[in-house]
Amino acid sequence: MADFVKIATLAEMPAGSAKAFEVRGTPIALYNVDGTLFATSNTCPHRGGPLGEGTLAAGVITCPWHAFQYDVPTGQCRTNPALRVACHPVKVDGQDILVQVESAAGVA
Repeated sequence: MADFVKIATLAEMPAGSAKAFEVRGTPIALYNVDGTLFATSNTCPHRGGPLGEGTLAAGVITCPWHAFQYDVPTGQCRTNPALRVACHPVKVDGQDILVQVESAAGVA
């Protein structure tokens, strides 16, 4: 089972922000939706765009490459219902933001 890894601090993720990270070889996008933190894969399943570099509005991230939109809490694509991005558990420990993710090789 994967453990939680610190990827940012609360000061680095103000409300309305989206940022890309790499955690143990896995591309992760972290979002602050009105004070609630969410994490998904950073790779858009449409054409591989970097979701963490997209525009976040009302809990929806818009991929900067082709404007595919994903619901941040669920990972469900709003543009094409057949697509979905993986979601990762997030927790806060003091001021640290931690995300649960396995390495790209599947080893925690």
